[in-house]
Amino acid sequence: MAGVENIINEILQEAKGQADEILAKAGSDAAAAQEAAAKDGEKLRQKYSDKADRDVKDYASRIQSQIGLRRRQSILSVKQDIISDVIKKAYEKLNAQDDQSYFDMILKMLSGVIQSADGLISFSEKDLQRLPAGFAGKLQQAAKAAGGDLKISDKAADIESGFVLSYGGIDENCSLKSIFDANLNDLQDEVHRALW
Repeated sequence: MAGVENIINEILQEAKGQADEILAKAGSDAAAAQEAAAKDGEKLRQKYSDKADRDVKDYASRIQSQIGLRRRQSILSVKQDIISDVIKKAYEKLNAQDDQSYFDMILKMLSGVIQSADGLISFSEKDLQRLPAGFAGKLQQAAKAAGGDLKISDKAADIESGFVLSYGGIDENCSLKSIFDANLNDLQDEVHRALW
């Protein structure tokens, strides 16, 4: 998984740079809006009496609140877009790995879900066509080490990447998309912590 972490770290560094630029621009835009609102408020305070002065202060306070709210909403929206983009790029990089790295990752993923029973593993059509020589033997070794047996299905699973594991008629979807979807909140939190 060190390769996955390196990929994610590269993406996080790139995204952090982009995030810093976007946040700096958002801060500059918010400062300009605050400055314009302050100037408007100053003109009103000079024009009216004490009551008008209180009204202006209330107005300026509401404007500042609205600016603060809009700025926070804008920053939150930008952060969410960046986080989504980082996760999407991580997913794409995992799918685009060379065959050796990809199938090494599959073996590591399998070690966390393999059972001590007879099972069937299904791959996508693309993965079935690029299975490396000797991979079936590696799967069999992993299954035997767990006290089971595992055969590769010759029927393609309707997934993009990863695998579907079947034991006793119960399927476990271990496609990368399924894993990313199931862990989306944790991934978003992790990317957020890494960037900010």
